Amino acid sequence: MSCELSPSTGKVYGLERVCRVWSFPRSSFYSMRHAGNQTDPSRIVVKRGPKTEISDERLLEAIKADLEASPFTGEGHRKVFARLRILENIRVGKDRILRIMRENNILSPRRVRQGAGKTHDGTITTDEPNIMWGTDGTRVFTVEEGWVWIFTAVEHWNAECVGYHICKIGNRYAALEPIAMGLKHFYGSVGKDAARGLSLRMDHGSQYLSDHFLNQIRFWGIHPSFAFVEEPQTNGVAERFNRTLKEQAIYGRIFKNTEDLRRAVESFVDDYNNHWRPEKLGYQTPVEARENYSLETAA
Repeated sequence: MSCELSPSTGKVYGLERVCRVWSFPRSSFYSMRHAGNQTDPSRIVVKRGPKTEISDERLLEAIKADLEASPFTGEGHRKVFARLRILENIRVGKDRILRIMRENNILSPRRVRQGAGKTHDGTITTDEPNIMWGTDGTRVFTVEEGWVWIFTAVEHWNAECVGYHICKIGNRYAALEPIAMGLKHFYGSVGKDAARGLSLRMDHGSQYLSDHFLNQIRFWGIHPSFAFVEEPQTNGVAERFNRTLKEQAIYGRIFKNTEDLRRAVESFVDDYNNHWRPEKLGYQTPVEARENYSLETAA
């Protein structure tokens, strides 16, 4: 119709006028025309410039093999990019991996934020280890014992899980267990002033506000650092670890009892500390980051 001549003017109507009168978006018209041209081999647009060392087909195979071998689920293109580069020496762009995963529908699903998010202007990570740990608790339902508690402690510097505890009764004593586990492993003691100089970030749960909990961590030389009320970002390291724990080891599974859940958490923590590669660590695992830091400081 846009190429037809107007009887009154003798000129073509034009695409812009026809789309406006018919209330049809021009962008949709061009998109449909472009899709139709792709059937003509002579009109297919290919990437210009030198060819890459690895084709998209081979890269897709490597991506699928990496996802299959990974002990984690629901990972995005950044983790795949890191493992291919570090473990397989496949050096390709992050955006290219994103494109291939998107085109082949193997990107992990993501939740869209509901409502306006609050801006957290500060930082909760540290420049060195053993400056601040974070701790938090969450619950998981089991078939035989009902709700069971998981308490975790996480290093703010490299997001390493330094301790965990699974129990039926989630009281103040249970909340201290992951801290004690971390002290035994990294400080070698749970005696008086064993961790002097360490701060512990936590929320305002009843376990953490109890006199027994606060007196015990002070005995260890740990300074309590409470997150802001209704601001989970300020305890974000522990919160994020618990979310990853649930996504990777809890959701979609049925647990029989406390012991069944304990085995799952123990296995995940080992995989996480030794194989999870956060972008903020330069795609090192938490264990690798700590080992490399020890080597640098000793040099």
